[in-house]
Amino acid sequence: MVAMRIGLVGYGGAGRGIHARLARAAGQQVTHVVTGRRAEQVEQDWPGAVVVPDVDALLGHVDELDLVVVASPSGDHAAHALAALAAGAHVLVDKPLATRTADAQRLVDAADGRLTVFQNRRWDPEQLALRALLDSGELGRVHRFERRWERYRPQPQDRWKENDVEAGGLLLDLGAHLVDSAVQLFGPVRSVYAELQALTTPAVDDVFLAVTHDGGVISHLQAGGLTGAPGPRTRVLGAGGAYLVTSYEGEPTPFAALDDAYEESRRPGEPEHEGWLVRGAERTPVPRPSGGHHDIYPALARWVAGGDLPVDPADAVATARVLDAARVSADGGRVVTL
Repeated sequence: MVAMRIGLVGYGGAGRGIHARLARAAGQQVTHVVTGRRAEQVEQDWPGAVVVPDVDALLGHVDELDLVVVASPSGDHAAHALAALAAGAHVLVDKPLATRTADAQRLVDAADGRLTVFQNRRWDPEQLALRALLDSGELGRVHRFERRWERYRPQPQDRWKENDVEAGGLLLDLGAHLVDSAVQLFGPVRSVYAELQALTTPAVDDVFLAVTHDGGVISHLQAGGLTGAPGPRTRVLGAGGAYLVTSYEGEPTPFAALDDAYEESRRPGEPEHEGWLVRGAERTPVPRPSGGHHDIYPALARWVAGGDLPVDPADAVATARVLDAARVSADGGRVVTL
């Protein structure tokens, strides 16, 4: 497979820390970068890459690019992606696609098949393992899905994500992942109830969503930066048992003791586990599936070459609609029907 030539908008935590890293691992090439103050990092990471000051300058090179990756602050996503689409580029936008449903829909209307969204948590091993359990029927009929993205950071970082009350905050940042994961597993959303707070930052840093799906499953989705006892990360309750993931990406949690005990006693040849299938006191490790975030950029390369869309941007519009409803719900203290 010939390496894609990637134009990267933004070279901060998302651009450099996630997209450039995954692109390199997949053998892709970042050839152009929009950044105002990280030119030295670009030269260090991608010798010879062209550094430009803004999106308009990047799009002057659009004929030299196979993919434009929008990894700018969330409030700029819609404008940057719309400009890239108008220039004829294939575009990957980091989540959220846009901060409001109307802007997300505007992008989809302009896309003509050239837009996708970085919903990378679809490739998480816990998501893949849970999908396989649901497909196998081992959990029986599911009635409750819980997922938490909780941390204990009483001294928050001082970034746009924490300070921008319109485009920052955990509802748009982590909430976009949580809602997308729930919808991928359990289908469209019927109603939303939300509790949102700003405890330590100007933007929302404490999120609770109760989402009812058309099929009847209720998802409880939580994100917080002031959670002294995070977790369990995922709990899925069904008539045939439960799926439990105790911890997530090394975040400290008192529930990690369950995993530590298993790993310490795991014999050679026994699989690494990705959570537990639980029936009361009975606890069976769920083997970690193959696949992960390393699969995303190869999927993007296949898409650019004429293959399947990795993530349908219409899904991001549906997520934006849920997040908009969450704001309305929290403001009015009521359930919002979609």
